[in-house]
Amino acid sequence: MEGNDKLTGKEGKYLLDLARSTIEQELFSRKSPQNPDIDFPSIFNEPYGTFVTLTIQGNLRGCIGHIIPQESLLEGIRTNAINAAFKDPRFGPLTKDEWEKVKIEISILTSPKSLSYSDARDLLEKLHPGIDGVIIKKGFYQATFLPQVWEQLPKKEGFLNHLCLKAGLDGNAWRKGNLEVSTYQVQAFEEGSSPD
Repeated sequence: MEGNDKLTGKEGKYLLDLARSTIEQELFSRKSPQNPDIDFPSIFNEPYGTFVTLTIQGNLRGCIGHIIPQESLLEGIRTNAINAAFKDPRFGPLTKDEWEKVKIEISILTSPKSLSYSDARDLLEKLHPGIDGVIIKKGFYQATFLPQVWEQLPKKEGFLNHLCLKAGLDGNAWRKGNLEVSTYQVQAFEEGSSPD
């Protein structure tokens, strides 16, 4: 996100708190508080792709999102908070015992842009580690890694190998040059980090 689309630290903290309270309400069967008088910034009602990531002691505990906007920023955070906590097929539903240990991160995505490349070497040169989220697609197979994944997979080759495997493709599929590749950027907010 850039320029006028960037959220402030205060807005990011509000969305983090919203993700946490949404999961908490579901986990402990609490009713959601009604806040009809809150004056939301207009960006909260605009459509954005969003992801919510849960970790426990640095280990992934759930991550679900929408690359293409399907709802407003507020609704996207609410929906994906629930999905990351209770519907990520890689994990069982979050438990009450885990709740206090969970750390939440939210990501707000720019619109994906198609990346044209001529061959594997050209693809490697055009990727920006730590900046680009990457989507690969071949037929029905598709997967994405958020830019934050570069922290675990800093080498471009390893990043693409793992992304292809995540999509259900051969790890070297990116070397064959017949994948559709798109990139996007994110603005991320994480619990425990100071707002600007």
